[in-house]
Amino acid sequence: MSSEKIFKTLHYSGVLSHNGDCTEMENGTSVTEFILARFPNVHEVEILLLVVFLLIYLVTVLGNTLIIVLVYTDGHLHSPMYYFLSYLSFREISMTSSVVPEMLANFLSEKKTISFDGCFSQLFFSFLMGTTESILFAVTSYDTYVAVCNPLRHPSIMTSKVCSTLVLGCWAGAFVMILSSLVLAARLPYCGANVIDHYFCDSAPLLHLACADIQLIEWIDFMVFWVLLLGSLALTVLSYAYINSAIFRMPSAQGRQKAFATCASHFTVVSLGFGISIFVYARPSHMTSVHLNKSLPVVSSIVAPLVNPFIFSLRKEQMKEALKNALHKGLVMTKRAGKPRASSWLVLSLEKSEQDLSVHRDKLASLDETPWMRFSGA
Repeated sequence: MSSEKIFKTLHYSGVLSHNGDCTEMENGTSVTEFILARFPNVHEVEILLLVVFLLIYLVTVLGNTLIIVLVYTDGHLHSPMYYFLSYLSFREISMTSSVVPEMLANFLSEKKTISFDGCFSQLFFSFLMGTTESILFAVTSYDTYVAVCNPLRHPSIMTSKVCSTLVLGCWAGAFVMILSSLVLAARLPYCGANVIDHYFCDSAPLLHLACADIQLIEWIDFMVFWVLLLGSLALTVLSYAYINSAIFRMPSAQGRQKAFATCASHFTVVSLGFGISIFVYARPSHMTSVHLNKSLPVVSSIVAPLVNPFIFSLRKEQMKEALKNALHKGLVMTKRAGKPRASSWLVLSLEKSEQDLSVHRDKLASLDETPWMRFSGA
């Protein structure tokens, strides 16, 4: 079921229905769609943007899908860290998919419109994914803290049940936090101009089209995001403070260097996500720069999902090794498909020997590694 159908179900059930008598334009007709007028309506520019954003979207979806597949198919990646990273990748796919396809369709259309239900479904899913990301950042930071500062207790603390509960809590908590303001916004009367000066249905430009007092919704959004940011950011900063303290106590200079490199990549992604949220969403709209409202969401919803997989996951040695193994298995299967069946037993024997050697090599390497090096994938 598409996001718009989900929203329509809530809409017609009365939960998110807007006031049909009040949601009218000046000529008396109901507002059934909005016009997105963020990009210049020049054909050559639209074609260029279409190609650029389509390539970004394809790379984002393929890169994050690759991470999810590798985590769930490679036994070496069955750890809490990669479990959480796979859900971050799922979040990146969902976030960019809630915005980019509609934007690409508008590039090919003369009317840059989006339906009322489609607009609010886009707003719902973009807010849900953004809120979930902030909570997931805090969860991954806590997992990093446990792995570095309590490596012997890490397997008993971060069990599969605990990890599943934490992920479920992230999604449930995000849904509860955004629901009240979304319901209030959907029930507002929208009249007058229906042109949204943005490339997707974001909260601030959409609320300014309402012909009613929006101060209550703005302050609900303001308080919710500050509670979210202060809570998740405080846990993240506290976790990294303990992590850095543990790293400084490492006797090996090489171990410290690799640990700092891993922390730096994590901290870059976290800072980018929290920084954009603070500048755009955690302030009342009258205090926020118009240019920031238009530009920074491009980074959070399109650019960040593209670069996060390469910073968070694909740079790790364990992930690189899993990718090499997957490519090797695919190559072997391709070659085996073109060979006679009589030689298949030899191929299977070679694969079994390679797997045994890989397991023994990992066991020998683990004897010389510190707990942090095993965690970081170095």
